[in-house]
Amino acid sequence: MIMVPLDVTSEESVRDAVRLVREHTDRLDVLINNAGAPGRAIAPADATVDEIHSVYDTNVYGPVRVTHAFLPLLRAADNPRVVMVSSAVGTFAVVTDPGQPASKMHELAYSSSKAALNMITVRYAQALPEIKFNMVTPGEVANRKFAATDMNGHTGQLTVTEGTDPIVELAMIDADGPTGIFIDRLGPVAW
Repeated sequence: MIMVPLDVTSEESVRDAVRLVREHTDRLDVLINNAGAPGRAIAPADATVDEIHSVYDTNVYGPVRVTHAFLPLLRAADNPRVVMVSSAVGTFAVVTDPGQPASKMHELAYSSSKAALNMITVRYAQALPEIKFNMVTPGEVANRKFAATDMNGHTGQLTVTEGTDPIVELAMIDADGPTGIFIDRLGPVAW
């Protein structure tokens, strides 16, 4: 195993990561874009462009930057897959459902960045059918559960391993597998 340092907000870091990967292989079978910045959960009335920009730089521009840089290596693979780690709060179905705790999270940066990531993933899937582009939320939307991670202060009800189950599932799909889908560990997630 080779550790590849990567700051998704830095063009130089991404270039260095691609160079390091190229030193060891001529293709990339799976790319998992898992970088995430929660922001400071600022109320919409108090949110500024600077706050939103810093979250978008990691959650939206980062996956685009990394995906773009690794496309030549992905295209060289026999069955390339890209998994975007999103969030249930990036779906209109969840944030407009009064039964979902996320419907009461009144902030702009994180939820809108994950909604943007979802659209970007679908557009990649449509434009590059030779690569499987899918997204996942590390939780259980129907059960209103999420994985306990550093980002949420370990308040989730699922273990990290349970949260990574759907990530691994999408990373392992075969050439006939789906593209442009959004799942959690229980199955499809409504948009």
